[in-house]
Amino acid sequence: MPEITHVPPLAVKKDIAALRGYLDRTVPAKQENQNLLIATWNLRAFASMNRVWTAGAKDTPKRDLRGLLAIGEILRRFDVVALQEVKGDLRALRDLLRWLGDDWAFLMTDVTLGASGNGERMAFLFDTRRLKPSGLACELVVPPEWLAEVGTDALRTQFARTPYAVSFKSGNTTFVLVTLHVTFGAQAVDRVPELRAIARWMSAWAKQEDDWSHNLIALGDFNIDRHGDPLWQAFTSTGLKSPEALNNVPRTIFSDPNKPDSGKFYDQIAWFHDANGRPRLSLTYRSAGFVDFLPYVYRELDLTKQAISYRISDHYPLWTEFSLA
Repeated sequence: MPEITHVPPLAVKKDIAALRGYLDRTVPAKQENQNLLIATWNLRAFASMNRVWTAGAKDTPKRDLRGLLAIGEILRRFDVVALQEVKGDLRALRDLLRWLGDDWAFLMTDVTLGASGNGERMAFLFDTRRLKPSGLACELVVPPEWLAEVGTDALRTQFARTPYAVSFKSGNTTFVLVTLHVTFGAQAVDRVPELRAIARWMSAWAKQEDDWSHNLIALGDFNIDRHGDPLWQAFTSTGLKSPEALNNVPRTIFSDPNKPDSGKFYDQIAWFHDANGRPRLSLTYRSAGFVDFLPYVYRELDLTKQAISYRISDHYPLWTEFSLA
């Protein structure tokens, strides 16, 4: 049986070479003591996998070594990545870590039980050569008083999938990342109370972190439909703002490239700004973007986007680069 660390077939080698070339052109290189690369990726049902290089039409699961290798090539370009939809079965994650090597580590929550939790974990995968955890790892729980508030936008229950916060340190810079996956609900309006509560919770926390000169960054799948809609307004209601460079990039592989809104506005990387629009960060923002892996995977096969989504993901990774200097 092949392993992720084995030499791949020629077709896979060619795909990976093309993917590497694309990543070299589009993702900033890691610069020692100079920059910090943070990403988020909703990896569709990241759980078990099939230890064959290319899964067949009747194989289950569909995620194969070929897809996992492409995932690894993308992830290793960043210093830390927030992962959503990591499931109870960790086979794919363990194979991925074996390929990445001993310099990589992860932190994650337990599986969220209940129907709305979808059996998911929140996770951070990070390059230990570039940063290290600095002590904080917690899940965000709203105060009981919030659940007793009255109003159409009031939160009635705790977060369906509890946001996960971890602090890291790179050089002399400390930052806190909060990752979440907002419950989709039966309709868009169902997401508003949770988004408002998350923005409110994080705003209070950001003010506290300011006293310690820490940076607070939110990232994950917020399930926002489009820029300016009620979900976006709830998300930004306390000062959260994403970089302009991410406002017109697609979030899913099913997006129409000619219609940015068609891909929705699900995934986000954002931080707080003050009343004058200045970022409440000691980090200096450099750039941001997404990774379009579609043209570089399974190229000799006639696979649909749906088929590729089960092998890699239906979401694109988003990333931001900050200056440490």
